Amino acid sequence: MARRRALYVEAVIRADLDELWRRTQDPHLHQRWDLRFGRIDYLPKAEPAAPQRFRYSVRVLPGLTVDGTGVSVGERTKPDGSRTSALRFASAHPLSLIRSGAGYWRYVPTSEGIRFLTGYDYQPGWGRLGALADRPFRLLLGWATAWSFDRLRLWLERGVPPEVSLRRALLDVGARVAVCAAAWWAAPVVLAAALTLGTLLIPPSPSTPAARRCRRRPPDRRSSVAPSTLSTLEQP
Repeated sequence: MARRRALYVEAVIRADLDELWRRTQDPHLHQRWDLRFGRIDYLPKAEPAAPQRFRYSVRVLPGLTVDGTGVSVGERTKPDGSRTSALRFASAHPLSLIRSGAGYWRYVPTSEGIRFLTGYDYQPGWGRLGALADRPFRLLLGWATAWSFDRLRLWLERGVPPEVSLRRALLDVGARVAVCAAAWWAAPVVLAAALTLGTLLIPPSPSTPAARRCRRRPPDRRSSVAPSTLSTLEQP
């Protein structure tokens, strides 16, 4: 069986570090831009220094949601000016392919902007069926993470609200589908195939989110190493 590859996504965002931290650490702001979550709720802490526990859910079909729990901790005082946050998550919902997992966010200031990156992995459920479903699901999850990171970048850099980004993305997809459908309806097969390929390869407008703008492989080993705080987190 092929070894699972952990997911990695990185975007360079020209924004204030404190504001990027706020829009990624505040659950109400986080759920606005991250396609992977429909709702995130922080649970009360027993003491201020304790790790933050939370509940999350995502809508998979109209009227049907999959939920889970998690625990996270942030580190804001790195000597090099960077910050990290780490989390563990799990779901007992029978429809959730993800049973448990862990990951991190890293915020690294550079001259070009903040390298905002994530690395995470999970254990799939569903037995043998889950092992088969995991490959396409992992590809989809990686795409959704990258698309969401670019959506966040547009919100911070251009002031495009996440809800507007989603509408623009849906219009973009609709226009591409219409062009492809018209080509296959009216043009010869070779021309239709060429038009379809060209339509798919044309990048979205600068104000529309695109997963292709994000790095999907770590540029160095350090980027893919989880912060030490992850080892201190207990399972949710």
